[in-house]
Amino acid sequence: MRYLPLTDADRREMLATIGAQSGGAKSVDELFRDVPQKARLGAKVAGLPDHLGELEVERAFQGFAAKNVSPATAPFFIGAGAYRHHVPATVDYMIQRGEFLTSYTPYQPEITQGTLQYLFEFQTQVTLLTGMEVANASMYDGSTGASEAVLMANRVTRRSKALLSGGLHPQYRRIIETTGHWQGFKAVSGKPDAEGLEDLIATVDKETSCVVVQNPSFFGHVRDFSTLAEACHAAGALLIVVVTEVVSLGLLKPPGEMGADIVVCEGQSIGNGLGFGGPYVGLFATRDKYMRQMPGRLVGETVDADGKRGFVLTLSTREQHIRREKATSNICTNAGLCALAFTVHLTLLGEAGFRRLAELNHAKASQLADRLAALPDVKLLNESFFNEFTVALPKPAAPVVEALATKRILAGVPVSRLLPGDNSVENLLLLAATETATEEGMGPLVAALKEVL
Repeated sequence: MRYLPLTDADRREMLATIGAQSGGAKSVDELFRDVPQKARLGAKVAGLPDHLGELEVERAFQGFAAKNVSPATAPFFIGAGAYRHHVPATVDYMIQRGEFLTSYTPYQPEITQGTLQYLFEFQTQVTLLTGMEVANASMYDGSTGASEAVLMANRVTRRSKALLSGGLHPQYRRIIETTGHWQGFKAVSGKPDAEGLEDLIATVDKETSCVVVQNPSFFGHVRDFSTLAEACHAAGALLIVVVTEVVSLGLLKPPGEMGADIVVCEGQSIGNGLGFGGPYVGLFATRDKYMRQMPGRLVGETVDADGKRGFVLTLSTREQHIRREKATSNICTNAGLCALAFTVHLTLLGEAGFRRLAELNHAKASQLADRLAALPDVKLLNESFFNEFTVALPKPAAPVVEALATKRILAGVPVSRLLPGDNSVENLLLLAATETATEEGMGPLVAALKEVL
């Protein structure tokens, strides 16, 4: 039944009060008399039933869903910042336990030790993966975490110019630019770096607050930014490294070992499904000396009055929650349940399992890249990559992807979709192959792409 909290008497009283000066409104329709008649819907919408029972509604929406080409029912090679990985059933089982699913704020440590402990373990895992010294209890996602990293760098350096790599994900770039517009800092973006040849060192000057790079880049290129880090530090700037595919850290050199000052990752790949775009979980790590400028929550380890191990929120100021205009950051929460899923999955894998997962990803992508590069007029743009790479096609990529979708093959992301209006990327196609890729998917993709081209 619908929930109708108002009685007829309630409605009459409300109508009389609303129109008290003019004798009261006689009906709900009178409340809309200022809306021109031609702007009102005069009849029911054709084709929509008055109501259906729950079972009928469920069947109707299952029919709608069946029209979609989903990762579960088709060969899937889409990446570009969100990746399909296998999530063990244990992860969902654990995070749906009542004590995890219903817990929220850990402000009262005496009753939230479980929540605080798993967040502490999460932070520890993030520091180990990134090669950094301290991590927070998570951000909403990688993209908003990246904009928070720039704001943090501005506070540390007391400068207001951020250099954004042409290999940075376009959506991350746009979020940083939007934040800069309203927060009063300048974001200078490089041209799309499809070839992986960008050199940012010459652009770093004494006004630069930070340089934001991505590894692997949006186009899949793998770089070592150690030399860039040295150049940034010589100029008094910080290096921010963004990682959208966190599984890559199972094989690649950690950003901390390259000299990064702040590392931001999208953690969706571990423990969290694609979910039509969210919710995801942002990882944020930095150096000890910058810890007090770090946004978000930080869980610390302590001892109680009896000397027993315990956990608390630490280095958290009242401004973070109350006087927002004085806050280091206005993010006052974290993606707790998604962070827990990340921690459970990574714990199940262990160090050896995580490395093996990364090896599988790279092997699958290498196999696919070799097969696609063997097609006539298809050029692989990457000398190095992890599980994602870019190919140049002999024709625009967007209609090719649409044609393959009609064959129920999800063949990657046309770069033009994320960089609209840039003719230089019109023929570029971004493909990802994770451990879920199979010969039953790769074979049809290669054959169908050859046919469409």
